Amino acid sequence: MKQSIQLRMGQHLAMTPQLQQAIRLLQLSTVDLQAEIQEALDSNPLLEAEEDAGAGGDNQQAEYDAPSDTGDAFEARGASEEMAVDTPLSNIPDELPVDSAWEDTFDNLPLASIASGPASSGDGPDFENQSGASETLQEHLLWQMRLTQFTERDMLIAEVLIDSIDEQGYLRATLEDIRDAIQPEMVVGSDPRAEPGAEILELDEIEAVLHRIHTFDPIGVGARDLRECLMVQLQHLEAHTPWLAQARVLIDEYMDLLAGRDFTQLMRRMKLAEEDLREVIMLIQSLNPRPGSLVAGRAAEYIVPDVIVRKVKGSWRVELNSDAMPRLRVNAGYAGMVRRADNSSDNTYLKNQLQEARWFIKSLQSRNDTLLKVATCIVERQRDFLEYGDESMKALVLHDVAEAIEMHESTISRVTTQKYMHTPRGVFELKYFFSSHVGTSAGGECSATAIRALIKKLIANEEPRKPLSDSKLAQILGEQGINVARRTIAKYRESISIPSSSERKRLV
Repeated sequence: MKQSIQLRMGQHLAMTPQLQQAIRLLQLSTVDLQAEIQEALDSNPLLEAEEDAGAGGDNQQAEYDAPSDTGDAFEARGASEEMAVDTPLSNIPDELPVDSAWEDTFDNLPLASIASGPASSGDGPDFENQSGASETLQEHLLWQMRLTQFTERDMLIAEVLIDSIDEQGYLRATLEDIRDAIQPEMVVGSDPRAEPGAEILELDEIEAVLHRIHTFDPIGVGARDLRECLMVQLQHLEAHTPWLAQARVLIDEYMDLLAGRDFTQLMRRMKLAEEDLREVIMLIQSLNPRPGSLVAGRAAEYIVPDVIVRKVKGSWRVELNSDAMPRLRVNAGYAGMVRRADNSSDNTYLKNQLQEARWFIKSLQSRNDTLLKVATCIVERQRDFLEYGDESMKALVLHDVAEAIEMHESTISRVTTQKYMHTPRGVFELKYFFSSHVGTSAGGECSATAIRALIKKLIANEEPRKPLSDSKLAQILGEQGINVARRTIAKYRESISIPSSSERKRLV
């Protein structure tokens, strides 16, 4: 086959660098956006954050606003307003070609990805964002181990045991595995003056060290299963604790019946009345089945809302959280140094940075406008939820909002991901207001969120001795005009972490 060169014409869609930057900023969360803004402030000298107007700030800004000798006057507003240039510079393009990139036009590299922390408006440290070093469970146990009178041999065993304890406080390795892990170190590091056979590690020796770890704080840590964990905690209660002996018997011999909530068999085998069995179960319920959770293992994570919704004079008002990000502007002092007909390296650098600052501010403005439109549309559709709660949540999908504000569904998906709304009923992710729907007998629709709220309400008011089954819940909702299958009820119930009817059965 002969090779040849052919010229063909065609059309295809491509995103400009400005559009790529706008989309990237649109899908960032508030925390990530703050880091991106801080990175832009660090890399671009023509971009600065607006400070509160002070006594000396007005004079400084007046000096910056003075026009340069080329006659170029520049005005920069905050992130929520558009930046205006009275006399545009001839060498700075308004738009880049679709097949170009930032570095194709400008000498400096594009804005780096997220690399630094959120911006701080003050000069001093931001104490609210500083989190103290949280102690892990292993560190807490090792600290107690060093305060215990252990021999070097027992210290080595205890360290391996503590390393094998998970976040819930349970030992996830068998004693045989612990022995296999320690035995080689004991043989290599054995003392030649020690008695013959001293380097051999027995399982009883490991278990003895484990029993001492059980007494560490929190009590019951290092247990191999739930039965052992509860028994250790019962052993450390006061001897005169009411129903202590019966609780030990129940955990030791009838744990399976308690897990299956077979209270009739428990009363018959333990020869206890119903009131007495209730007291024994209440004592067991006062124990902690996950002792490791008492020790904080990770720092608290805070959610910064992007949108604030409040009710003012009977109407709901939607506004962006202005405290979540600094307001940006172009440094008028550096902008005034740009010469229109100067092609020196310094002047070219200032031109490039000026154009990037303009596009960055415009992208932020576009992000804020889109976020405000989407949030306003959601509030208009879910006004009943704000007034009455989850049971009044209406069915809403991305297509409904996209059609209302005339945008693509992919844009709505980006703007609702990791964005949060602060309402009088709490802080919710924007995606929380979107849910599927089921049909009603009247021909209407009921959202999945409302159905989950109804299920939660029905279960909260059920008889503890005879909890409602999934079939019964479907029947009750059907009487209210909501046609839901039993399997759908089970799926919704599991999504809100509610156990089945057999597991909800209790004496009280």
